[in-house]
Amino acid sequence: MFSSPRVRRWLLPLLVVGLLAFDLLIAYQIPYIHDRLAWRLDVYGAEVRRFLFPFPETLSTPDPRAVESARATLTALSPIPSPTVQATPVAPTPSPSPTFAPLPARVVLDPPRYEKQLFNNCGPATLSMTLHFWGWTGSQVDTAAALKPMQNDRNVMPYELARYVLDHTDFAVVIRSAGTLTDLKRLIAAGFPPIVEKGFNESDVERKYGWMGHYNLLTGYDDAAGHFIAQDSFIGPDHAVAYEATLSGWRAFNYVYLVVYPPERNEEVRRLLGPNGDEAYNQPLAINNALIETEQLTGQDLAFAWFNLGTSLVNVNDYGPASTAYDEARYAGLPWRMLWYQTGPYFAYYYSGRYQEVIDLADQVLNTRDDLEESWYWRG
Repeated sequence: MFSSPRVRRWLLPLLVVGLLAFDLLIAYQIPYIHDRLAWRLDVYGAEVRRFLFPFPETLSTPDPRAVESARATLTALSPIPSPTVQATPVAPTPSPSPTFAPLPARVVLDPPRYEKQLFNNCGPATLSMTLHFWGWTGSQVDTAAALKPMQNDRNVMPYELARYVLDHTDFAVVIRSAGTLTDLKRLIAAGFPPIVEKGFNESDVERKYGWMGHYNLLTGYDDAAGHFIAQDSFIGPDHAVAYEATLSGWRAFNYVYLVVYPPERNEEVRRLLGPNGDEAYNQPLAINNALIETEQLTGQDLAFAWFNLGTSLVNVNDYGPASTAYDEARYAGLPWRMLWYQTGPYFAYYYSGRYQEVIDLADQVLNTRDDLEESWYWRG
């Protein structure tokens, strides 16, 4: 079988290549090596995919015919300048604003044990550090096992982080939107480091910049320096983030924040949240804030404001106006990764009867990556 000189000449190199490939495959399974190579292979694979199947920098705009038939539903919404008065979609009785003591100009909490995120693991890593602050002894491996058993899962949403806290720990958690820098400072000053979800730009293998979603745990602030101190699972511990940069990145996620705390301190946290401790107050506040920002902002910030309005309306099951708000966000120009992290448009379009929009949008998102489980769900 191997008597031919030509065959024998190629046999040894093929065996050597096969053995090397086998050794590399075995080595890749070693956690130390895998953790350092997996993300690089993923990045280069994504670049190859984008070269072969190019896509635009922003999400596609919606079907104009569907937009015209839905746009009129948004005209009933109008922003109200006072943040203590709710926009028209939901109108609970406004809660009286509590009087808070003046905040210190600088607060730095003892940071928890730092964890550098594993591949695609900023949510589990940030939650793990937050739990460390309160004495938890696990790691991001434990949180990821429940939150994202598939390594290629691009994102863990805030409600999933909260569900982990409730199901797997003895701690309590609260999620709110429409946060302010003062809200974050007040929590830090009282000893409750909040988690924020934000957008940020990072260079890819070609040194271009691309928008992504990310979590930070905030453990301090300094008014004189004008920054928060973040435990950033991607960049590093005790990372200074300017107030302006915090606000700008936070806008992309409706100013959402999570607070994890021992359950016996529930009343203390509720007092710190003020009227936002009541979800019936916080939801219309988020709607109203987004409405105001749609009249004040331009460019991509305007796109985020419209998107936040859509998300806030989805949260109160007002899907028709939500779909129109998402239309406006797409016209203003959303980053192409936006639906990796937030899937409100699928809910809004589906429950307002715009089924083809759901399919078209899911197809576009899945063209950027084919392992986005939420988009596959809605595409099905």
